[in-house]
This record gives sequence, structure tokens and C-alpha cells, in this order.
Amino acid sequence: MSRYTHPITNEQYWAIPENAEMKPFGLGGIKDRETALWFDLEPMDTHKEWKGRLVVKWPPGRLWWRWAKSNDFPIHAIHEESLLDADMPSWNQLSLTWEDLRVLPTKWKTALRQWRGIYYIFDIKVAKGYVGSACGEENILGRWMDYAASGHGGNTKLKERQASDFLFTILQRTSPDMERGEIGLLESNWKDRLHTREYGLNDN
Repeated sequence: MSRYTHPITNEQYWAIPENAEMKPFGLGGIKDRETALWFDLEPMDTHKEWKGRLVVKWPPGRLWWRWAKSNDFPIHAIHEESLLDADMPSWNQLSLTWEDLRVLPTKWKTALRQWRGIYYIFDIKVAKGYVGSACGEENILGRWMDYAASGHGGNTKLKERQASDFLFTILQRTSPDMERGEIGLLESNWKDRLHTREYGLNDN
């Protein structure tokens, strides 16, 4: 048997998160047999610049698979931007979970990389917040990627919490020319107004 395939049971099939997510939409699972053949597909770098942009016409019929060597797939359209990336909300309507941070669309990353300012992390479990600022080389994106990797970004009180309970929003965007010291003053002012030192998750 190919190293790219292996049999799975119905129980193993539904243990795959993507399959479980699609079940409410009618995904049927394995029926009338004990196992099914699972294909371990991996994306390739070949023509990766067309990902989400290239649309081809499907040959007639309802089969979900086709032999490439015996079918024609004429190009229907080539879009300027990937259709796989959802439109990004405006900065003051953006609200992301910790899980969202790890799968951000490319154009969302591009915007967050350009934005600097004051952000807010809200812990839905204890209803407490944390105020932080971002003005480094990659601005808000760089800081949020720290949280995506560690779950706490090195902050003492956040280390005591579960990152899966966090929501990330932006309180205020600042000019890219604003000095770090001024941004620090803004951050402190937001902490005072939201009382995140006394009743929240800021420890300074």
C-alpha cells in the first residue's frame, strides 16, 4: 500500500476535526463497510502563486475526482487576489480568538504588519482584560504572533490563564511616526481608563 494512503475506521474518520466540522452540513462518513482508504495529501509549492486565484471548469458529470491525463480543465478565471481569504473587518471591528491568530489569511497579516497602536486581550473565562502596545518591526502582527506561538507573550498574569479563552481586539491605531515613548503613554492611559491593573491582567 502507498505510504500516502492508509485504512481508517468510521470512529477514526470522525476524530478528524475537519470531518467533524462538516458533519452538520451533511457529510456522511463511512457507510456499508468497516474501513475506508484515507489519502494523506500534502500541498506542493508548484504554481503556489495561483492558490485561491485560479478557477478552472470541471468536466461534465458529478464525480468529485478526475484523471488529469484524460480530461480537460479549461481556465475559467484568474483573480487578482485569493478567493480563499475572507474580507478583513475594519480595525475597530476586528475580534480574533487565539486559534484565529494561527491561521490568519495573508492579506490580514499584511494589514496587521502595517498597523501599530494599542491592543486589548479579553479573557472570556474570568471577564478580565489586558492592555498592550505594539510598535516593533512588525507592529501588531509581530506582537500577536508572539501570543499565537506562546499563548502569553511573556506576560506574567497571562501565563496563569488559558490562551484558548482570549479575544484579541485593537483599541487605538497610531501614526507610524509616533515615538515609542508616546505610544507607551497611550498604553498607560488605556490601562488607567479600563482599570486593568487593579482589576484586570496587567501587572504594571
